[in-house]
Amino acid sequence: MRGAAVALAAVSLALTGCAGGASDRSADTKGQSAAQPAEGAGAADRGYEADKGAAADTRKPAAPALRQQHIIRTAELSVEVEDASKALATARRVTEGAGGQVANESTERIDDTHLTSRIVLRVPQGSYESVLEELAGTGRLLSRKADAKDVTEQVVDVESRIATQRASVDRVRALMNRAEKLSDVVTLEGELSRRQADLESLLAQQASLKDRTTLATITLELSEKEGPGASESGDRPGFLEALSGGWNALVTALAWVVIVLAAVAPWLAVALALYLLWRILVRPRRARRAAAGPTGPAETAAAKGPDTSTD
Repeated sequence: MRGAAVALAAVSLALTGCAGGASDRSADTKGQSAAQPAEGAGAADRGYEADKGAAADTRKPAAPALRQQHIIRTAELSVEVEDASKALATARRVTEGAGGQVANESTERIDDTHLTSRIVLRVPQGSYESVLEELAGTGRLLSRKADAKDVTEQVVDVESRIATQRASVDRVRALMNRAEKLSDVVTLEGELSRRQADLESLLAQQASLKDRTTLATITLELSEKEGPGASESGDRPGFLEALSGGWNALVTALAWVVIVLAAVAPWLAVALALYLLWRILVRPRRARRAAAGPTGPAETAAAKGPDTSTD
C-alpha cells in the first residue's frame, strides 16, 4: 500500500509538471501570437510604404544615361603673313598656352626672297575652336578646311572587345594552372600567346583612338609675300647665270656632237676603207690603161711617114 501511494504521488507530480509546462507553452504561444500580429502589421505598413515609394519612383521618368561622344577633329589652315618667323612663334605660343604641343615643323626659303613654313599642332579638344581663330588671325587667311569624325561606336566596340579578350586570357591562364600533361601545357601556352597578342593589338587601337579623340590636329601653312623685285630678277638673269647657261649649252652641244660622231663612226670607217682601195688599186690601173690605149688616125699616119707612091 505504501508503494502504491508513492507511485500515485509521483504520477500526480508528473501530471502537474506537464500541465504547468503546457500552460507555460500555451502562454508563450499566445504571447508570440499576440506579438506576431503586431509585427505583421508593422511589416505590412513598412511594405505598403515601400510599395508606395516604389510606385512613386516608377511614376517619375528615369533620366537616360548620357554616353560620352568621341570625335576626331582635324583642320588645315593656309595663311599669308608678313613675317613667317614671327607667325611661327605666335603659333607655338598659342598652342602651348592651350596645353598642346608641336608635332612637326618644316621651313623652306623660296628663291631667296620669301619663306614658307608648315607646322603640325596637337591641341586639346576644348581649345580647338579658339586656337583655330587665333591662328587664322595671324595674317590673311587663304584657305581653311576642318573635319570632325564621330568614332564613338568604334571606341565602345574596342572597349568591349578588350574586356572580352581579357576574360579569355584569364580563362586560359586558369586552365594552364590546372593542366597536368605537357602536351596540354604546350597547347595552352600557344593559345595564350595568340590571345595576348590580340589583346595587345586592341590596346594599341584603344590608345590611338584616345590620343586622336583627346587632341585635335591642326596643320598650319604660312607663306610670306613675294618681294617687289622678285619677278623682275626672275625675268632678267644675271651675269653669272648667263655665263653658267652658256657653258651648259656648250657642254650639251659637244656632248651631242660626240654622240653623232659615235653613231656615224662605223660608216666613216667603211667609207675610208673604200677610198683607200680606190686610191691604191683602181686609180693607178686606170692610169696605166689610159696610157697604153690605141692611138688615133693622125698619130698612125705620122708614125708611117710621108706617102712616096706616084701615079
